[in-house]
Amino acid sequence: MSSSELADRATATATATKFILALFVDLRGKPCAKLVPVEAVDQLATEGVGFAGYAVGAIGQEPKDPDLMAIPDPASFTPVPFIREGLAIVHCDPHVNGAPWPYAPRVILKSLIAQAADAGFEPWVGAEVEYFLLTRNPDGSLSTADAADTADQPCYGARGVTRMYEHLTSISTAMNTLGWSNYANDHEDGNGQFEQNFEYADALTTADRVITLRYLLSMIATERGMVATFMPKPFADRTGSGLHLHMSLTSAGTPVFPAMDATGADERGLGLSPTAYAFIGGILDHASALQSVIAPTVNSYKRTGATSTASGASWAPRTPTYGGNDRTHYIRVPDNQRIELRGGDGSANPYLAIAAALGAGLDGIKRSADPGVVGAPANGRGTLPPTLLHAVDALEADPVVSATLNAAGDGVAGYFAGLKRDEFFAYHGSVSPWEVERYLTAF
Repeated sequence: MSSSELADRATATATATKFILALFVDLRGKPCAKLVPVEAVDQLATEGVGFAGYAVGAIGQEPKDPDLMAIPDPASFTPVPFIREGLAIVHCDPHVNGAPWPYAPRVILKSLIAQAADAGFEPWVGAEVEYFLLTRNPDGSLSTADAADTADQPCYGARGVTRMYEHLTSISTAMNTLGWSNYANDHEDGNGQFEQNFEYADALTTADRVITLRYLLSMIATERGMVATFMPKPFADRTGSGLHLHMSLTSAGTPVFPAMDATGADERGLGLSPTAYAFIGGILDHASALQSVIAPTVNSYKRTGATSTASGASWAPRTPTYGGNDRTHYIRVPDNQRIELRGGDGSANPYLAIAAALGAGLDGIKRSADPGVVGAPANGRGTLPPTLLHAVDALEADPVVSATLNAAGDGVAGYFAGLKRDEFFAYHGSVSPWEVERYLTAF
């Protein structure tokens, strides 16, 4: 949809749109929006809509700073009548004084996409969105929304998906109505955990869709008295929720990851090109710093630090390794068309996660990085950070991943690191039930 089309009230009429959520996210992934009546669509399309940036949250502004102006991307216009009749979403790029704001995650990703284009590549991404469906009890505690979901190994359970049929089919129908090509909806490894998949697309479109899907999941769950959470590890004894990214590159529309040999063979046996292996090597080389972006919360490290769960496995990587169709690795290679980055979780901001992973991979291509032996840890890469604080330290020591956050302007990486360090120490300064139980009468 062109800018003129978005500005045309006839388009809104054709989609029965009455109000538009002009939406963007801050660095933490918080969705922010203003509800714009269709009568003001001309002003929205030409001027955007203003926000007090400091009130938004983690977006790099002080109270004294000028307004953020959310400028809509017409291509992202998405009617969502299944949420509210007449409602649509349009994703926006925050601007300040007429220029894209460098602290805006969508602006950062667009800068990395431009860098990829300068290197001769088009990035494509698929995303696996995992989440739990819960209910909040009168005492504030959380329970699995489906009280019958108690199996020791509930993954792929037919009865589990059937009991949540109304929710899952509502989301599936919404995705297919939007043209996202939902192709599977399944019960995941944890009790109350689900995943709903849609086809890959260009990097920006997929990031927009992850944000939109989280919004749809949250709103539709709320309508049914449930809480949809993307928290990485809401239960210590259950499998955590990931945001797995399936990444590939094309050059002038031609895939560059498959081996160029006519037989599809390569010495490592995965059917990949030297470009693909270099891309993998770049991600593995920068994995510790990358974790601060793709696993950006204190809770994230309860997931990657788990050794087992009630189902018998954690599925979360602990070392930066790669392998074939093996879900225990940091990077899984399911076929010769793509790689799957498995270190990220449900708290990740999809714009930043894709941008940082893309930047690390492009650095690997530039250096012809060696990913090492398939399935084995490479010398010098060690293990993934055990806490958010360790990940932030790695970010600050890594100029490549820092540069991805600074892609649209300087200072963002330091600001982000400061936010996350403060988050860790706020957590560290709190007293948990574990501490009370362990120490109250221990001395």
